[in-house]
Amino acid sequence: MAQNVYAVTIWTCYLLYYEYNYISAKRIECFYSSKPQPHQFTILVRGIPVSQGSSVSDSVDKFFSEYYPSTYLSHMVVRRTNKLRGLIGESKKLYKRITHLQSDPNQQRAGCCGCLGLFRRHRADLVDQCEKKLGDLEENVRMQQSEVSSSEEETRAAFVSFKSQYAAATVFHLQQSVNPTEWVTERAPEPNDVYWPFFSSSFMKRWIYKIVVIVACILLTILFLIPVVIVQGLTNLNQLEVLFPFLTSILKITFVSSVITGYLPSLILQLFLKSVPPIMEFLSSIQGYIAHSEIIKSACNKVIWFTIWNVFFATVFSGTVLYQVSIFLDPKSIPARLAVAVPAQASFFIAYVVTSGWTSAATELFRVIPFICSLLRRPCAGNTEELEIPTIPYHRDIPRILFFGLLGTTYFFLAPLILPFLLIYFCLAFIIFRNQFINVYRSNNETGGRFWPNVHNSMIFSLVLMHAIAVGIFTLKKLSMASTLIFPLPVLTLLFNEYCRKRFLPIFSSYSAESLIKKDRQDENDPSMPEFFSKLVSAYQDPALMPIQYSSGRDDTRTTPLLSTEAEAEAEAEDGDGDGDGEEAHRF
Repeated sequence: MAQNVYAVTIWTCYLLYYEYNYISAKRIECFYSSKPQPHQFTILVRGIPVSQGSSVSDSVDKFFSEYYPSTYLSHMVVRRTNKLRGLIGESKKLYKRITHLQSDPNQQRAGCCGCLGLFRRHRADLVDQCEKKLGDLEENVRMQQSEVSSSEEETRAAFVSFKSQYAAATVFHLQQSVNPTEWVTERAPEPNDVYWPFFSSSFMKRWIYKIVVIVACILLTILFLIPVVIVQGLTNLNQLEVLFPFLTSILKITFVSSVITGYLPSLILQLFLKSVPPIMEFLSSIQGYIAHSEIIKSACNKVIWFTIWNVFFATVFSGTVLYQVSIFLDPKSIPARLAVAVPAQASFFIAYVVTSGWTSAATELFRVIPFICSLLRRPCAGNTEELEIPTIPYHRDIPRILFFGLLGTTYFFLAPLILPFLLIYFCLAFIIFRNQFINVYRSNNETGGRFWPNVHNSMIFSLVLMHAIAVGIFTLKKLSMASTLIFPLPVLTLLFNEYCRKRFLPIFSSYSAESLIKKDRQDENDPSMPEFFSKLVSAYQDPALMPIQYSSGRDDTRTTPLLSTEAEAEAEAEDGDGDGDGEEAHRF
């Protein structure tokens, strides 16, 4: 069996190296062939010190004009717009209600939402009432935009743009001040990927929130042990008969006992796991990330390790050594305990692959839950509701796929019967997700293969776990030679992982000076660069500060956009011809 472990390890490491190398090359190739993007020329600066009598905008302009006079292009100060964002959201909802009422003249509505038709009133009166409320909201938005445009609502953060990608990368990698908490630089996300609500938080607040999130994740992990214990109790008929004596006669029926001990536990566990990705996404959103993609990536990492711990380790040990606390006090015995516990849960994980894997693949194809939600919303929204194209739920699907990879790696020599079930799932998932990516989902931003390091680390962990289980099994079977041969494998695997980190991971965190300079020289010959730089000036303007323009399909004459901000007026003055390329209005 030792040669099988070696063969699987060598083959897996070869595939991991090949994929890492391939994705890295594709990432660089995509960078060279892509058009200039605003985030490649921009950085985010936080902790901006402000002297008395000056604004954040003045401080940013003075600092970068002094130290980077030849490469500094422009900046956009971030403002506190949480309240304004809420008002715009209310206006959007109310406008949708008005549009729905005007498009369906045969229905009488109750109140502004009026789904049941209770207390009916004339449609025209109701539309007038909602339009009056909308007018008040418009006025509040105008006033709030004027207040936010003042220097008092500036945060100590700004997006700073440069004339070349190399200049932006240089500023990003250098410490800008003697005080490391001032002029802190971060890589700027794509403009449509910016997560605006968390910019008003201070350095200390972000640091506290990170600690709070860590504590919350630990508490959630501990609390999740409760359903795991309940699930594992269902897999043991003897425990059920002791706890519920009145079920003894029912449990003797073969079909009932098979359903309760085989299918039901994994189904219950899967229902509890459905709530984990949204919770992890919320916790990641308050950690201080400035991009939706970073929030999803952080949530993905949290869900991966949460699933490995609570579904694999907690399930394995709760079914066999739940009350043996010594497992935590004697780490040397962990391989032996794993060797006993993991094979005992093979039937449970086979059922889990069917209930979680096959079912999720079928649900993804038919999208049953979104369809039901659409049916429930249709009586209220009518036919005027805008089609909302879903985004790819990376933090939900990637952890599931990686967990099944862990099951396949650890069970290939313990319970090979699980492999056909996993193979069927991976084939179905490949076909279904390929269709979903092409025809169903939309992408908010280009990931550029940034999730691959997570996949690589998860597979390395799976290999090391397989080695630990193999050592335990060979030790229990008193195969000292095989056990001794396995010992070098974890060390060699970790050395291989360290080599990959040194060789490929820097490509996923930033581009080299060679690549940046080569791309800048290539862009110098691009005739569209002057137009790109003119748009870059206002690319990172908060959408809440842009004018709101209602569609021309409305019956009333109130289509005047809200007041433009001062930054927009300055941008228009710089453009001269008034083409308004940087203005992209909300259309409700």
